[in-house]
Amino acid sequence: MNTSTNSPLPDAFIDFLNKNGLDPSIYTSADTLPRYIRLKPGNEEKVKDIEEELGCKLTVVDWLPNFYSLPPHVHIANSSVYQLGKLYGIDAASGAAVSALNIAPGDHVLDLCAAPGAKLCMILELLGDSGSVTGVDVARHRLAACRTMVQKYGLGNHCRLFVADGTSFSVVPTRGSAASESFDESTLGKKLDIFKEWTSKRPWKERKNAAKARKANLSPLTTQIIDPEIIFYGQQSGVIGCTKDELYQICSDDELSHCGYDKVIVDAECTHDGSIRHVQKFEHWGWETLQRRVLDAERTDDLTNLQFRLLSNGFRLLKAGGLLIYSTCSLTVSQNEGVIERFLLENSSAELQEVDCSHSWPCKSGRIPKTLRFDPLTSQTSGLFVAKFAKLST
Repeated sequence: MNTSTNSPLPDAFIDFLNKNGLDPSIYTSADTLPRYIRLKPGNEEKVKDIEEELGCKLTVVDWLPNFYSLPPHVHIANSSVYQLGKLYGIDAASGAAVSALNIAPGDHVLDLCAAPGAKLCMILELLGDSGSVTGVDVARHRLAACRTMVQKYGLGNHCRLFVADGTSFSVVPTRGSAASESFDESTLGKKLDIFKEWTSKRPWKERKNAAKARKANLSPLTTQIIDPEIIFYGQQSGVIGCTKDELYQICSDDELSHCGYDKVIVDAECTHDGSIRHVQKFEHWGWETLQRRVLDAERTDDLTNLQFRLLSNGFRLLKAGGLLIYSTCSLTVSQNEGVIERFLLENSSAELQEVDCSHSWPCKSGRIPKTLRFDPLTSQTSGLFVAKFAKLST
């Protein structure tokens, strides 16, 4: 697919789009689709300086606070404002999914598929100096990138990151005051199961044992990790002063109604067919790769089952009265409305809710009322499906 010459998409992909009610012309707008950035709060007065360095105009996204659009050819990675942590790239549709969570001070938030980390950073910014954010991802290297981001932007104080299988992750938020207390390091040193201040430097023996444990916990079929491993925690994340038993305590489903997370976001693994820039890559990877990764029915069935399990576990970890956002960057029905319908049938305490501020957003309604769809033609964003749930008291 060469968008500059509008060469045709493969017939198999066009059939795939038609079956999902998608307009193939959305994949011809990559040359005009803007890039988006979010300014870290406190840098709003520096817009002119940023424009001068980037050599372009920043256009305010009037429907999403602190977001700006850039011309598609502009790259920010080599700019000092990016390297100094004053802004980061995040698509406006992804920002809308985070905004839909209605994050409030003191919330304990779970990002169940946290990598590559932009939404995690936005959640931490909205949360401010309170509550906590728990980021989970099954891919260690991708979660390490999240760790780099929260440290780069100085947002890690209330954050903890776990390498874990999101379909079985069960670590609840730590709501005690341990993180805010002062601990005697000499006393802590005598109790090896108590978490001290996080450091990236670990003894060689500890690293060797952790590598052995990771190897033992890999499933040969799914390559997913069975036991969660914490790879980062901030000073105020509720980890310091906890024992390992306290951190990894298991709660019953009834207990989770009281001690679960206030907000959960499940931005699930998907075929990424809603992303023009992702689909463009198949021009270089080969259309056979597209067939294998996007069009193969067996893989799609595996994906929808994974999405359902991620959504179900995220909802299980939500406290009564809490809110959950389910999103994918796929525009297919099976990975979105299909998953939602199955989930609602099996969860009587789940209530699909209207996204409060969506009336001003440039998006369409999904095939299920109250769900949303962003697409490149309508929204001038990457494609994204968004659904919002509340957990009712039982």
